[in-house]
Amino acid sequence: MQQADAARAAYAADAIEARRVAYLVSTDPARLDLAAVHRYLARSYWSPGIPEDVVRRAAEHSLCCGLYHDDAGQVGYARVVTDRATFGYLADVYVLEAHRGHGLGAWLVGTLLSHPDLRGLRRLSLMTRDAHGLYERFGFRNAPVPSRFMERVVAPTVLWPAPAAAGGG
Repeated sequence: MQQADAARAAYAADAIEARRVAYLVSTDPARLDLAAVHRYLARSYWSPGIPEDVVRRAAEHSLCCGLYHDDAGQVGYARVVTDRATFGYLADVYVLEAHRGHGLGAWLVGTLLSHPDLRGLRRLSLMTRDAHGLYERFGFRNAPVPSRFMERVVAPTVLWPAPAAAGGG
């Protein structure tokens, strides 16, 4: 825990923040509303039912960026899992539905990818079902040799089974 606290303090010192009218984008981990992030991710197609403690642990071990609205609070999020030397994986990118269509997703991703800890990475990867156009703006392309890419997937229902129904007799 002390190591995670020290890392958060270091990331806060290097935080990037920018404002556009009523919106703020920030890499300061102290600003994150992880309960709000959990509410979205738990209903997303890529992590349905994810427990809040898993969201918190993932954020603690990632470089995160939040998107905030002056009245609505946190309305977007993105994170990079990285060794900060050679590799990164962009994950959990979202902007709430009511705030889409204003270029905020591109602003969020661009801000995160501009962080000094991500400069010089040899490889940055991601997975998406429907946002290829967004990520292509930042140089992402389909893997040239897809057969070289492998993954191990465990179903969310195995990782986070639904709690048993109370009652019975």
